[in-house]
Amino acid sequence: MKIADVKANAFAMPLTSPAFPPGPYRFVNREFLVITYRTDMDALRAVVPEPLEVTEPLVKYEFIRMPDSTGFGDYTESGQVIPVTFNGQRGGYVHSMYLNDHPPIAGGRELWGFPKKLASPVLDTEIDTLVGTLDYGKVRVAKATMGFKHRPADQAAILAGLAAPNYLLKIIPHVDGTPRICELVRYYTSNVTLKGAWTGPASLELHPHALAPVADLPVLKIESALHYITDLTLDLGTVVHDYLAA
Repeated sequence: MKIADVKANAFAMPLTSPAFPPGPYRFVNREFLVITYRTDMDALRAVVPEPLEVTEPLVKYEFIRMPDSTGFGDYTESGQVIPVTFNGQRGGYVHSMYLNDHPPIAGGRELWGFPKKLASPVLDTEIDTLVGTLDYGKVRVAKATMGFKHRPADQAAILAGLAAPNYLLKIIPHVDGTPRICELVRYYTSNVTLKGAWTGPASLELHPHALAPVADLPVLKIESALHYITDLTLDLGTVVHDYLAA
């Protein structure tokens, strides 16, 4: 293979059989369970990187069921998003993500910098209850429940949230183990179709784990719960801060 061929075909690894295809990445019938809870403000400040700012002690714990996604297939995801501001604009910092499918793990980390790790999340309906669970190996680290479609939710507020920017800390090491890329990345979702949205009573349990430390942001009080279904496009990102720049 010629050098020019390597450069022309270099998109993702492995070179001759990439783990994921080029975008755009479209999701159909993407189902969310999002429980917003109050936590310890000092714990938030310890994990949110500058220049992002934490303004209130809130965390959004998410379970996301993705049955139809371009190139990534059928999978489920779970993790924590922290409301932040950047230059005065409200958005969300993606703090942790656990999922059960290799292509979006590889693509999410390599393209955007999503903090993805392999685990076993599930989002399902048990009789009259929406249930989300996250197991890391054989160990249960999170469980959420919500009354199934108890009341309609504010669709305008959900759409506004989906239109807001999200932030990631992208880290890729050099071959000597030092950081080669360390960037704050901003991304958006677009072309959103909200197919239904509901709210209701909810619960959330987080359990300590050395390698899936979701409980390091403890649940002090549940503020709200949302269940909604969308079609959307996950746009590629832009770098808004380079931590290695002189």
